[in-house]
Amino acid sequence: MYLPPIHEASMDHSHHTAPSLNRTAWSATVHCLTGCAIGEVAGMIIGTALGWGNSATIALSVVLAFISGYAMTMRPLLLSGLTFGKAATLAFAADTASVTIMEIVDNAIMLAIPGAMGAGLAEWLFWASLALALVIAGIAAFPVNRWLIARGRGHAVVHAYHGHSHGTPH
Repeated sequence: MYLPPIHEASMDHSHHTAPSLNRTAWSATVHCLTGCAIGEVAGMIIGTALGWGNSATIALSVVLAFISGYAMTMRPLLLSGLTFGKAATLAFAADTASVTIMEIVDNAIMLAIPGAMGAGLAEWLFWASLALALVIAGIAAFPVNRWLIARGRGHAVVHAYHGHSHGTPH
């Protein structure tokens, strides 16, 4: 089998451009949504399994959503060598607006769908409602993440630290 020679120019990666603003914002939104969803789902499962009322279940879900969202952002920052305080500060700045919007939208939808909050864990209504609520919440947070990143804030600041050791952005 004939393989053409590899030219040095084809191995030069310096010509790559940065991802588009929309792509970066979408990536940040999916990242936030993942962290938010982990806490939200855990809170909904715990509250529902324990037979808690809507208020207690939502409160637990919101707290866990913020904790897991911040933790997902902090992990790579801590691995890059940042101190806990610096990583926490960056995670707070990057995620607070996005997770807040997601939680407001997500929980409002769960409350608006008849029977969703009262459905048991084995019922499709619970899971379908939660999945729909999370998707809509992510869509609602996208423009905010895009706006923040366009201004060098939010996940734009966090991304400067990814893949670097000793806490120095590139």
